Amino acid sequence: MEQIERIKEMEQRMERAAKAVMELSAALENYEAVQKDIKALEAYYDSKEWKQDFATDEAGSLHADLQRGVLSEDGIWNLLSDVRDMTDRITEQPSRFDHLEQMSVAELLQHINEEDALVAEVVRRAIPQIKAFVEAVEPRMKRGGRLFYVGAGTSGRLGVLDASELPPTFGVSPDWVVGIIAGGDEALRRAVENAEDDQEQGWKDLQQFLPVADDTVLGIAASGTTPYVTGAIDGARRHGLLTGCITSNPRTPLAAVADYPIETIVGPEFVTGSSRMKSGTAQKMVLNMISTSLMIRLGRVKGNRMVKMQLTNAKLVDRGTRMLQESLGLGYDEAQKRLLDAGSVDKALE
Repeated sequence: MEQIERIKEMEQRMERAAKAVMELSAALENYEAVQKDIKALEAYYDSKEWKQDFATDEAGSLHADLQRGVLSEDGIWNLLSDVRDMTDRITEQPSRFDHLEQMSVAELLQHINEEDALVAEVVRRAIPQIKAFVEAVEPRMKRGGRLFYVGAGTSGRLGVLDASELPPTFGVSPDWVVGIIAGGDEALRRAVENAEDDQEQGWKDLQQFLPVADDTVLGIAASGTTPYVTGAIDGARRHGLLTGCITSNPRTPLAAVADYPIETIVGPEFVTGSSRMKSGTAQKMVLNMISTSLMIRLGRVKGNRMVKMQLTNAKLVDRGTRMLQESLGLGYDEAQKRLLDAGSVDKALE
C-alpha cells in the first residue's frame, strides 16, 4: 500500500513538472511573438508611414486618438518601451506561487524542485550561444590568453567558485581563469554596499591584471543591468578583448555590449526577485559547461579522466593511483609510488 502511495506521489510530481515545462515553453513562444510584434511596430513608426496612414483616416478613431495625443509620437515610443520592460525584466516578475509562508515544508520543497526542473531545458536552448562563445575563446586560450569572469553578488561568487576549482581539477595555473567580484574578496562572504553600482570599477579591477588582446571577459549578471559588470564588459570590448555574458533577461544592456551574449530565460523566481535560485542554478550550469569543455579542448583530460589534476589530498592521490592501475595493470602500491614520483597521472603514464 505504501508503495502504491509513493508511486502516486511520483506521478503527481511528474505531472506538475510537465505542466510547468509546458507553461514555460508557451511563455517563451509568446515572448518571441511579442518581440517580433515590437520590432514590426518599431519599424513602422520609425518610417513615419503611420502619420500618413492616420492622416487618411480623419473621420476614424485613430485620427481622433492622434489629435488627443494618445497616439502621439512620444506616446507610441513610451508604450513600446513599457511593453519591452514588461517582457524583458523577467527576473523581477512575480512568482508563479503565492502565500509561501502558509505552505508546509513538503510543499515548499516540492515547488522549489518543480521550478528547478525547468532550468536544464532553458540551458539546453542556450547551447548554440554557449557553443559560439566557447569556440571563440578556445583559440585565444591556446595562444596563452586568459578567461576572466566578472560579476557581483551571487553571480560574482559563482564566477569565483568556477575559476577556483579549475587548478586542482585540471592542473592549470590559477592565473589562467580568474574570477573577479564587485567589492573584492570581502564580498565573497558578506555583501559590500553599493559595490555593484559603480560603472567604472569593473574595468578598473580588470586593468590590474594587465589584459591583452587574447584575453576574454565573461560578464555574469542575472538582470543584465548591473553597472559594475556592464562597465567591465564595455571597457573590455572597447580595448579589443573578446567579451561574453550570461543573463536571465533578454535584450539587456549587458548583452548589447557583449560579443557573445548567453541568455538563460528561466522565468520568475520561486521567491520573487531572488535570482540566487533558478538564475544562479542556470549560471552555475553554463559556467560548468564553458570551463569543462574548454579544459577538455585544451588537453587537460584524457579519455574521461582528469589526468592533470593536482595531487592535493589523499582522495586525489587514491584516484590517480587507481587510474594508473587501470591503465598500466600495476598493483596499488606500485602504481601509487609511480604516481608520487612523477607528480601527476599524465607524467606517470609517459
